[in-house]
Order: sequence, then structure tokens, then C-alpha cells
Amino acid sequence: MFKLFLLCALAVAVRSEVPEEDDVLVLKKSNFEEALQAHPNILVEFYAPWCGHCKALVPEYAKAAGMLKAEGSAIRLGKVDATEETELAQEYGVRGYPTIKFFKGGDKEAPKEYSAGRQADDIVNWLKKRTGPAVTSLTEVTEAEAMIANNEVAIIGFFKDAESEDAKAFERAAESIDEIPFAVTSDEAIFSKFEVSKDGIVLFKKFDEGRNTFDGEMTKENILAFIKTNQLPLVIEFTEQTAPKIFGGEIKSHILMFVPKTAADFEDKMTEFKKAAEGFKGKILFIFIDSEVEDNQRILEFFGLKKEECPAIRLITLEDEMTKFKPDSELINAESITAFCTRFTEGKLRPHLMSQDIPEDWNKTPVSVLVGKNFEEVVFDPTKNVFVEFYAPWCGHCKQLAPIWDQLGEKYPEGSDTIIAKMDSTANEIESVKVHSFPTLKYFPAGDERKVIDYNGERTMEGFTKFLESGGKDGGAPAGEGEEEEEGDLDLDEEGEQEEDSDGEGGHDHDEF
Repeated sequence: MFKLFLLCALAVAVRSEVPEEDDVLVLKKSNFEEALQAHPNILVEFYAPWCGHCKALVPEYAKAAGMLKAEGSAIRLGKVDATEETELAQEYGVRGYPTIKFFKGGDKEAPKEYSAGRQADDIVNWLKKRTGPAVTSLTEVTEAEAMIANNEVAIIGFFKDAESEDAKAFERAAESIDEIPFAVTSDEAIFSKFEVSKDGIVLFKKFDEGRNTFDGEMTKENILAFIKTNQLPLVIEFTEQTAPKIFGGEIKSHILMFVPKTAADFEDKMTEFKKAAEGFKGKILFIFIDSEVEDNQRILEFFGLKKEECPAIRLITLEDEMTKFKPDSELINAESITAFCTRFTEGKLRPHLMSQDIPEDWNKTPVSVLVGKNFEEVVFDPTKNVFVEFYAPWCGHCKQLAPIWDQLGEKYPEGSDTIIAKMDSTANEIESVKVHSFPTLKYFPAGDERKVIDYNGERTMEGFTKFLESGGKDGGAPAGEGEEEEEGDLDLDEEGEQEEDSDGEGGHDHDEF
């Protein structure tokens, strides 16, 4: 009987022991449920070994796991190789890498999407907010000091009466933000230590001024506005880790300085950039991008820039439609940047639209080549039906489509009333046509109405032919209708990162930029 008991105990121990790498649980289909039973609160990263974003996340993810373990927290971090555990990845709707989901209370049916930054502090703070109170209570000076020392940004509400209306407004604001820790105190010693004489809110940070004090009527909306204005540095570097904060924030107007960090005058440029930033705090986000970093080359390309053209300044708005602006002057000093931003805030700037020069042989091949400079003249010719592919040179799906598109061009030779065309949308922009994914196919029928019809049918010769012969009815929809994000897209999500899709090629149907 004792032997039987011992064997059963050993079997349970072996079954419940989930392997770890750098304090991160290594999860598989075979141990997933057991892990949830043993650790009810787990943040799980579904990754692919070849994914660049996943590789960049590894050190911060492991650091976060170690921080929680060192604190004795019951929250654990886990990871699933989704290329091996395909059944598990499919069960949880993994479409891109990394996909990060939080399983709370052992519930595997409805995990929450992770929505904060990709630095260790962001991960830990988000998890603590999800599993504990929105606001922690501080009763010792050492607690307050530790909170400030251990976080890039920390917010403390100083309230003599923790049940006051102002304190309740502070708590409501705290419930709206996951990635920053909030605390409240009524302790006189803490008031004294931080030189706070009356009720108030102080945002502590490890950059710029070091701290900001709230001034105004304490409403949830005012407190959130105060935090939005002060939680980021005056100038922030664009990196894999900071991208979620940059693109996920409330400020949707961004000015970017492309500059090599190795440049002899880098610090001088940064000083001028920061001086200009002071006047637009909370209105325009000032970002610098190291133009020498390989991972940043796609961003330079998006703005029509080459490394040799840097340093350079560009401005972009990330509202419903992305709009770019270019300064008239190439000077990079506080005065010129301030003037450029002022004209933008006053609505006096015209969008900057990129265009290549018109090739001499643009219409001498089966597929006509369009650029910004000849686009409208060709597609809105009232005597021609024009079918255009908007593509990116790096897009895998565009490369797959190329031979079919060439074949379609041969079917409609020069002289027919139908033109098959293509345009490189990474180098050419059109104010009247917005392209969000590659390839995008649009049909411009003959006539004076300047109609635009989106093609949503099969990308085959048969599908294209039916579409054209039906006058854009079979497989088409008026522009803007039926544009849904398709499974496997390469997303530029609100965090602004290009997520890599599950097929490693940019998804089944579109590559998004």
C-alpha cells in the first residue's frame, strides 16, 4: 500500500512539474491545463522561433518573470512555441507573433489580450493591475521610495482623507490605466518626505523634470489628461520596446527626427529638438529614430527617406487616415522646428505626398507603371477602364500575384479600352486613394463620375476576367465597403508594430504597413 501511495505521489509530482526557461514556464498542449491549475494567473506568449519581435521580447519577458518570482508573486509568465503547438495556437486564435494573452483565475475560456508595453516594468505593472487593486495604499516612507525607485513612472495621490471625493476621482482614473502603478497615502511622514503640504497628485518619473504636480479640479478626465501629458519623455526614442507607448498613446500627432546616434552633432540636434518639444507638450509627440539601425529602414522607406538623407524631420498624424508633412527647411534647430509645428497646429500645412518620376516607358509594357505624378491623369481618363494594383516591393503576396497580373495585362493590350496598371505605394502617395494593405486592387471605370471600385474577389485570371467583363460588379464593391481585416494580415496595430503573421510570409491575403 505504501509503495502504491508513493508511486501515485511521484506520478502527480512529475505531471504537475512544468519546465522553465529563465523563470518562464514552457507550455505545451500536454501541460497547459495542469499549468493553469497550478498557477491560476498566467500571462502566456505565443511565439515563433524565427519572429524578430519575439526575439526582441525575450530578455524583457524573462526579466518580468524574474521580478514577479523574486517578489513571491503567484503570477507567472509562460510561453508557447506556436509553430510546434499549432492546435493550442489555433484554439486561442493566434494570428500573429507574438500574441500575448492573460489567463486569470485558471479560466482558459476567455483570456484577456495583453495591451501594455513590452518592457519588464510595463508587463509587471499591467499584471498587478489586473490581479490586484487599482491603487495600493502606502503607510511607510520606505514603501513610497521603493515604488518610485522601481518604476519608470509612478503616481501617488496624497489625500488626508482617503475616502474624499478627490481620492475617489483619483481611484477612478487609476482604474483606466494598466501600465502605470498608482498609490495613495494619508501618512504625514510621506507628505513631509516629498514636500507635499496639501491634498494633491504627484507623478514621479525617471526623466526630464523628475516629477509633475497636478493642478486643477480633480475629476477623472482632468487627472487622465495630466497623466497623458506627463507620462512620456519630452523626446522619446523609437524602439521595439517603446513602440506600444508611442502608438498606443492618446497623442496622435508625431514629429520624427531621423538621425544617426553616431553623428558627431547628435547631442546638439537632440538639445534643439527638446527645446522645441517644450512648447508642444501634450499636443505633439516628439520622437527620434536612429537612422542607422537596420530595423528602422522600413520606417525611413515609409517616409521616402534614405539613410544618406538623414538627419531629417517629418510629421505624421495617426488619425483615421495617416497624413504626412515635410518641413520646407532642412535646418534642424529649435526655431525652425517650432515654426513647423506651429503651422501644423494652426492647420496651415499641406500634406506631403511622395512620388517617383514618371518612367519613360511607363506604358510600353503589358502592365502600365503609375506614379504619383501621372496617377490621376491615367486612372480618371473618362475613355478608359483602369484596374490598378497598389503594391510594395517587399510584399510576399504581391510577388505571388505578379505573374498573374502580367498575364492579365497581356489580355488587354495597348489600344484596348482597359488598362492594367500597378503602383509602388511605398514610393508614391495619392490624396484621393488611401492604401492600408498590400496588394490593394482598385478599379476606376470609364466615365466622368470618378468612381472607384474595390476588388474583393479571387486573385486568379478567371476571377479578374469576370470582374472586368462585368464592369466591376462580379467581385467588386464601392470603395470603402467590405474592407475587412483578413486572417493572417501583417498588422500595424495601435501599438504601431508590424506583427509577423503565422505563416511567416505576411498572412494569407494582405501585408499591412
